[in-house]
Amino acid sequence: MIATLGPFVLAALLAAAAPAPQKPAALKPPIPAFDPSEFSDIVDNPYFPLRPGMVYVYETEAGRTKDVDTVTVTRETRVILGVVALVVRDRTYRGGKLVEESFDWYAQDRKGNVWYLGEDTREMRDGKVVGTAGSWEAGRDSAQAGIIMPAIPQPGMVYRQEYRRGVAEDMARVVGITSGASVMKATLTACVETEDWSPLEHGVKERKVYAPGFGLVLQRTVSGGDEWMTLVKVIAP
Repeated sequence: MIATLGPFVLAALLAAAAPAPQKPAALKPPIPAFDPSEFSDIVDNPYFPLRPGMVYVYETEAGRTKDVDTVTVTRETRVILGVVALVVRDRTYRGGKLVEESFDWYAQDRKGNVWYLGEDTREMRDGKVVGTAGSWEAGRDSAQAGIIMPAIPQPGMVYRQEYRRGVAEDMARVVGITSGASVMKATLTACVETEDWSPLEHGVKERKVYAPGFGLVLQRTVSGGDEWMTLVKVIAP
């Protein structure tokens, strides 16, 4: 006679044989705790200052392609996860035509860390939006805010700038705090230099230089490309 198993015994045996559920892998580097009550209403980190009305003009060169980027710190705000974020508009022109426009959202905590809370990116063609790849907002679709500039950058610091899985996963490491940069016919010193990368762009690495009082002044691709971006003009309100 063949013995039969009751439904409860069979269920128990199947449960014992099933592999234990795996916890999601922790993000490395991790994203710091986000506390909306710890934010201020200004962004005055010397390496990433955002003064409403300021306009920064950059020239970008990638192979034979030359673009002009205008970055405007608007007077607009957006509430994200209970935090009032400043809206920064970035427009890229190629041959005098707008090819990309993005609205980035930043806020600073009371310690001086500048957080990146998301971006609304629009690829443009003949005045029409033809793509929004790379857009994300903290608190939506499991996206999390990241640090765009630490309060006190130190060599070796590694931090996550943004996170929406498969969409926005940029990270950075501070490689120097005494770097120099020659822009706008001036030599800037005591600059923070970072190395930036994303697992979504295999083999691509960038170096960025942030000058006190200006923010980003130089950006160059050091692996996986040949793009350069240089600050050429600052327009005060």
